[in-house]
Amino acid sequence: MSETTPKLSMPLIMPAQAQKHVTHNEAVELLDMIVQMTLEATNASTPPSSPGEGQAWALGTSPTGDWAGQAGMIASWRGGGWLLVTPQDGWMAWVKDVTELQVRTSGAWATLATTGS
Repeated sequence: MSETTPKLSMPLIMPAQAQKHVTHNEAVELLDMIVQMTLEATNASTPPSSPGEGQAWALGTSPTGDWAGQAGMIASWRGGGWLLVTPQDGWMAWVKDVTELQVRTSGAWATLATTGS
C-alpha cells in the first residue's frame, strides 16, 4: 500500500500509525495550499523578508536564500516555515502580480485568462 495519494502526493494514515493527527494535518495543509491556489508571483527567486501566513510563490530556475535548491517548486509560508510542493501539469492558480489565471503545462506556468484591467 502506498503512503501517499497518486495525484496530489498527500500523506495517507497507515494502520497502527502513531500520531495520526500529524499526517492528517499535513494533508489538510496541502489541500489548503493547492485547492483554489493563489500565487503572489511565478518565477520568483528571492524569498520575501516578511511573508504573510498562507502566501505562496511559484519558484523560478535559480531561487536563492531559503528557497535555494528548490527550482520549480511552489513555496508557501505556513506556521513559521516554508511548505514546498512540486506542481503538476494541469494545476491552475490565480497569479496576483499579473492578475492572470495561469495553468501549469509542460513544466511551466502559462496564461489561461486575464482580468483585462
